Amino acid sequence: MKTYRQLFAIREFRVLFLVQCINIGSYAVASLALGTITFAATGSPVLTALAMFGAPLMRIVGQTLFGSGSDLVRPRTALVLVFTTTMVTDLLQALPGLAWGWRFALLAVGPLITSALGGSMMALVSDILPPDGFILGRATMNIAVGGMQIVGYGVGGLLLISFTTTQLFLGAAAALFVAVLLLRLGLSDHPPRHAGASLVRRTREVNRALLGSRVVRPLYLTMWVPNGLIVGCEALFVPFAGERAGYLFAVTAAGMLLGDVVVGRFLAVAVRDRLIGPLRLLLAVPYLAFFLVPSLPYAASLAFVASVGYSASLPLQERLVSHTDGQARGQVFGLQGTGLMVGQALGALLGGAVASALGVGPTAAAYAMGAMAVASVVVSITLTPGLRRSRPGAEVLETAPAAAVARVGPRR
Repeated sequence: MKTYRQLFAIREFRVLFLVQCINIGSYAVASLALGTITFAATGSPVLTALAMFGAPLMRIVGQTLFGSGSDLVRPRTALVLVFTTTMVTDLLQALPGLAWGWRFALLAVGPLITSALGGSMMALVSDILPPDGFILGRATMNIAVGGMQIVGYGVGGLLLISFTTTQLFLGAAAALFVAVLLLRLGLSDHPPRHAGASLVRRTREVNRALLGSRVVRPLYLTMWVPNGLIVGCEALFVPFAGERAGYLFAVTAAGMLLGDVVVGRFLAVAVRDRLIGPLRLLLAVPYLAFFLVPSLPYAASLAFVASVGYSASLPLQERLVSHTDGQARGQVFGLQGTGLMVGQALGALLGGAVASALGVGPTAAAYAMGAMAVASVVVSITLTPGLRRSRPGAEVLETAPAAAVARVGPRR
């Protein structure tokens, strides 16, 4: 499978792509609304970063206890539950005058459910596409993320001029209601990938096998930590650019979209695998220029170029698929998504803390972004030796957690 025509000829993939577009667009609008409320009320970079990026910290709890839900629950049921939960929390966030304690409690609910069931989407993509179509499908789903972040943050920024944050939350909830209908009516009722196992026990054993693997663990860490530190830079866009932060969010999404199109559609497997190292560095190096406190146009250009580096996740996920067991695919992607979101949340909090320590205002935010970029470069270089164990043709002692998966239930 080499063309988008072939990819979108698959009806269920079209449904998942459209649902992902709606999901990311509504999330961007709701996140911008909450970040705006928080910064206006507190003036705190840390609390703003926590409001926009901190909720996924709750995914640690769900992934640790219930991560196998993505393999044990029917995919359509799992996805409907995830999107319905987010829709309800957006409706509750729309309540005027809601206390801050309740707002942050609501932020935790969606990620908790997503950590248990959210891996169902990418596992379903891997099921409905032929093996040679997975990376193109994954890249296309990433394009949905990048494209709708542009639309979501751009439209959200414009809507904030004329509408209240309450109205933005209501609009996000309405969009998610459409997504739930599409999932219910557009997807077949696929059976669970696994059955007959204890949810908690299977989650624990598969997580242990994945994170204990000398081959798989470096892949996860490479997708989680350097990216999370750069999201720490993005979490400072509001303190750095104020009302114009939406433009920075939009250009970073555009850069990510460009990288995914080029790497996922036009590069051969061997070429994109060799580009893992350069792309990981590209993600961080442009932010080093923020030590010079660039003007908004230069800052936007730097952020755009850097975000192309996010496409390194595509060949890394290709390696992840080749080194893990198909029965645990939902949990494999659930753990990957949880670690990614947690890394981003921690990076955002760290970025906010560094900016707060340096002072108040755009200059402090810019210096903090430069510091986060230095950390990302150092981590990427440190993880390079571990990645060599998963590269094509490398000799490894073990590759997949098949033994752990086999112990916790029958094959499907």
